[in-house]
Amino acid sequence: MINVVDNSTLLRNDVKKLGNILGEILVHHGGISLFNKVETIREMTKKLRKDYNEDEYKKLKEEISTLKPPVRQQVIRAFSIYFHLVNIAEQNHRIRRRRQYQMQDDGVVQPVSLESAVISIKENNFSDEVIQKVLNDLSIELIITAHPTEATKRTVLEIQKRISTILQQFDNPLLTKKERRTLEESLFNEVTALWQTDELRQRKPTVLDEVKNGLYYFNETLFETLPDIHQELEAQLDDYFPDHNWKVPNFLHFGSWIGGDRDGNPNVTPEITWETLKLQRQVALKKYEESVVDLMKRFSQTTTRVALSEQLIASVEQDENLYMDKGEAWPIEAEIYRRKFAVILKRLRHVGEFEVGYNSSEELLNDLILIRESAEKHQPSNRQLKTIRKLVRQVELFGFHLATLDIRNHSGEHETAVTEILKVVGVTEDYASLPEEEKVSVLRNVLSEPRPLMLLEDDYSKETQEIFKVFKMIKQAHKEFGNRSIEVYLVSMTQSASDLLEVLVLAKEAGIYRLHADGKVESGLHIAPLLETIDDLVAGPKIMKTLFEMDVYRNHINERGNHQEIMLGYSDGSKDGGTLTANWKLFKAQQEIHDMAREFKIRLKFFHGRGGSLGRGGGPLNRSILSQPAETLGDGVKITEQGEVLSSRYLLEDIAYRNLEQAASALLEACAKSTQNPVQGHSREKSWEETMEEISKHSLKKYQSLVFGDKDFLTYFNQATPLKELGALNIGSRPMSRKGSQRFEDLRAIPWVFAWTQSRQMIPAWYAAGTGLQSFAAQGEDNLTILQDMYREWPFFQATINNLQMALLKADLATAKEYIHLVEDKTIGERIFQDISDEYKRTEEILLRITDNQKLLDNTPNIQESVQRRNPYVDPLNFLQVDLIQKMRESDEQSEELLTEVLLTISGVAAGLVNTG
Repeated sequence: MINVVDNSTLLRNDVKKLGNILGEILVHHGGISLFNKVETIREMTKKLRKDYNEDEYKKLKEEISTLKPPVRQQVIRAFSIYFHLVNIAEQNHRIRRRRQYQMQDDGVVQPVSLESAVISIKENNFSDEVIQKVLNDLSIELIITAHPTEATKRTVLEIQKRISTILQQFDNPLLTKKERRTLEESLFNEVTALWQTDELRQRKPTVLDEVKNGLYYFNETLFETLPDIHQELEAQLDDYFPDHNWKVPNFLHFGSWIGGDRDGNPNVTPEITWETLKLQRQVALKKYEESVVDLMKRFSQTTTRVALSEQLIASVEQDENLYMDKGEAWPIEAEIYRRKFAVILKRLRHVGEFEVGYNSSEELLNDLILIRESAEKHQPSNRQLKTIRKLVRQVELFGFHLATLDIRNHSGEHETAVTEILKVVGVTEDYASLPEEEKVSVLRNVLSEPRPLMLLEDDYSKETQEIFKVFKMIKQAHKEFGNRSIEVYLVSMTQSASDLLEVLVLAKEAGIYRLHADGKVESGLHIAPLLETIDDLVAGPKIMKTLFEMDVYRNHINERGNHQEIMLGYSDGSKDGGTLTANWKLFKAQQEIHDMAREFKIRLKFFHGRGGSLGRGGGPLNRSILSQPAETLGDGVKITEQGEVLSSRYLLEDIAYRNLEQAASALLEACAKSTQNPVQGHSREKSWEETMEEISKHSLKKYQSLVFGDKDFLTYFNQATPLKELGALNIGSRPMSRKGSQRFEDLRAIPWVFAWTQSRQMIPAWYAAGTGLQSFAAQGEDNLTILQDMYREWPFFQATINNLQMALLKADLATAKEYIHLVEDKTIGERIFQDISDEYKRTEEILLRITDNQKLLDNTPNIQESVQRRNPYVDPLNFLQVDLIQKMRESDEQSEELLTEVLLTISGVAAGLVNTG
């Protein structure tokens, strides 16, 4: 029996191996003096971490401030690249641990795996009918976005992937000396390439660059991993419930915003969206072609050896007559499967060409199922043909569109367009100025009339024409790429029912929504509100109730399968009210909207707009799912996967599989419990919700007293973080603020979080939580016990407390204090930093009492150790960042060299802390 190694000895060995190689490269490229300089700074920061000493601190500051080019840039890069190597080693260790579990004897099961979920279901004695119902309702959609938080270049990611592949091979116990030597040489060469590669982008990526970056993950991992998850779940059910013939539906999907997210990004045009859809289709078709070529080699059976389906034989003869020119058909008549695959290949290569190519993925699917059914007739019943089944599953999952593309735009854009349209056609002179009730009345009348409003597009402004082009493009995309290519239109900053009705009016003008003269309705697009601010979350239930009570909107909903999607924004709510209040308001909004929708018998799907960082709703995917109200999970879950999350979760196939397995197993288990016992499945008490309301009230007051109540706060934020410098990092096509404004309200949440993370203060992820929790704990003797019970029993509260612990552990106020030197008015800097410091201590103290830990995250020592391993190496980058920003801001002339060095520190800190914004 092979034991699972719980300690990190093997991980430390990997880190040491990579560190030694980096040291050798430093000596080669910068001489022993560079190596010694890096080691001196590293030892000094480690010493300060262990035992702070004012004299040592001054020596370190002196050591850093006296660095001169080109050595300074090399020192920055040495620490940055070290983090890339540590990240690779840690991911490799995750893969190693998963493999160790898989090599165990029966009875040893990895926690939060598909097998563990199926075992739990079996132990709880769920009936086959309940399990199948849960499977039928199960739905996870993960949406990749181009949020500008991925600071690592694609070229660098590819080098990292190659290093990871080599590291994994070192674990092979059968390696010969020669093979090991070859691996060591390859590893050295790849780390050298990493050192010799420019890690900064020389220009901002275009939208299509971002599209191609997103497609990279489909190419590398997702196309293979998604069907594997489905097949594994089916296999586990067959093993533990052998008397039932299990059918696992396609419950796990990936979608995308990249190329469809117009909100605040003028570079996303209808033409760009169309090009995105074409690129996505190209990836899917290329993958299918590769699979068919492979299957063609495998399916060599002939009619002289096995009896094949008469239906298949007839279809081959018919297809060859219809689609194959002379000399194109497979030459061996008895090899029916290969003849059929030859036809499939030709039709795949001509998709979109009416005469020959497939017109839809359903046509391809029918051909593949015909082959599978015939082939499995001459197989034992307990031996399935996994390769053809996998391709069938892939076509079901990805179609010809690869990933459903959501379209998003700001509510104000639609209102402006509708205002102009209604004025031109004489319905109302100034729609935008009408009270909400009158707006709704006007829109209902328009939607109740079968005839379109618009006649000549030339009558309208360029802006309105551009909005209308988006809807015409959606209509055309449904014809060209299928209805699944674009299914949802998201309305940012939804604040009223009219915001959604305006989109329905525009859809009607483009023929996506149609009301026939006989009253019949057709609707080809989900319209989803995005509730972002605290006020919007509170108003959400009322907005949706207004719509659900409206005939015209209910007709649209009925045509969309009685299904409504609602997106919840984690970033702006957190920016407005602090993380604790925002998370509670999000939870409560889901609860209230779900209960209200049940009265109307409408199925809801909540779309969680979570970022990678803790300040934007980040955290492990499976815990994010479990932290939602349990009663909402049965209708499906949709979550964004943003920025740096993509590379950390989906760059490597094993990590991608494990991440998706954890999410699927968590949702499966939670939905099974909630289905069998709805009340008990909610896993919370009413009094706990009242407690959270009380905590949230105090937390919100504290947060807003600083962010909105302190007149000097914005000055502090702008000066005590590298916000100004972030724009030059070239990590996204979208501007940092809406409308190019300098106002706090228009600043996007991503740079808000990114800047605080860089300065190690990380206040979006924890600030004001301590005040809220302490205030409640101090109100009564038993209140701490209540909080401890909530932490043990309530997934939402547990996830909240664990995320706060993680945030405090990654924040570092000793290092953050350095950034006060960047504030011009020292009184402001010291006063606000003191407030932040006091709140940090308050938060840490109450978290330790609630969790009964001695130190933060004692319950997850691997994460604790990872942060501690990194801190001595992040510190020099922060010290250097402050020193360089100070030099740059004090200089009358812009120095490209200084800016490059600042950006390198930003990239390095991002790698060291693993997430950014």
